[in-house]
This record gives sequence, structure tokens and C-alpha cells, in this order.
Amino acid sequence: MAVGGFDIAGQTGEHKGRVTLFVIVSCMMAAMGGVIFGYDAGISGGVTSMESFLKKFFPNVYHKQKEDTNTSNYCIFDSQLLTTFTSSLYLAGLVTSFFASYVTETFGRKPSIIAAGVAFLAGSVLGGAAIDIYMLIFGRVLLGVGVGFANQSVPLYLSEMAPSRLRGAISNGFT
Repeated sequence: MAVGGFDIAGQTGEHKGRVTLFVIVSCMMAAMGGVIFGYDAGISGGVTSMESFLKKFFPNVYHKQKEDTNTSNYCIFDSQLLTTFTSSLYLAGLVTSFFASYVTETFGRKPSIIAAGVAFLAGSVLGGAAIDIYMLIFGRVLLGVGVGFANQSVPLYLSEMAPSRLRGAISNGFT
């Protein structure tokens, strides 16, 4: 038995878990929880600079951008509404991660990961179907709920699924 990192009575304490197809597929699917956060950050950054998007949802920003051609692109987005759109995901993810730990502890890792996927899917659909800014922001909040659940439960799931000798390598699949 291993106690405090020391081997007692010749037992190593390490389980001889194998890397099976099930482990590989499970870890690859769970690691998508980390991908959704990076994917969303990349997409929202690109979309907020598209003229058609600005014209439809942020006309004031669009007109300011067209009027002032000397200002850098990093300074033109002076809009509380655009800031709310961008930060709503991060704020919802932060708040949700606290509740997600309770859900994960009570119901388990898999239901928590499924909740993350459902929330992210609903937010994606709502964002894609948005007809006004409030619908778009609510979609971003749902995306944040998905990210909050995933950030809390996916690393835990990956570390528990991985054989102990590969735990660090597989857990890094989240990032």
C-alpha cells in the first residue's frame, strides 16, 4: 500500500490500466470541452469585426468605424453593448463553474459534461438564429454556461479516465 508517496510492503499502488480504444475515444470526446472555449473565443473575435455583423447588431459601432478611418481597429469598438456581448460568455462561465462543481459532485462527471454540451449547443443555435442583440447576448450566456460546466468537469473526467502513468499527458488534452 502506498502512503504519502512511500511504498509500504513492496506494493507500488499504481494500477496497471491499459490504453484501450474506449479510453482513447472517451478522452478525445471529453477534451472537446477545452476546444469549445478556444473555438468560441476565435469565432467571436472574428465575427465582431465583420461589417455585416456590425451593421445588423451594432449599427452605431459600424457607422463610427466607417466615419473615422484614421483610428486603429483596436480603438473603434467603444460600445457598452458590444462589450456586454463579448464579456457575457466569460462572466456566465465564471459564475456557472461554481454551480457546476455542485452538479458534478451530486450527479457525476458525465451528466455535468452532458449539461455543458447541451448548454453550448443551445447557445450556438440561439446565436445562429439571433434576430436582435438580446437574443444574441442570451445565446452567449448559454455558451458561457457550457464553458463553465466543461471547465469544471472535463479535466476531472480526463484525469480519472487516464491510466495513472499517462494522467498528465491525457489531462493536458483539455488545454
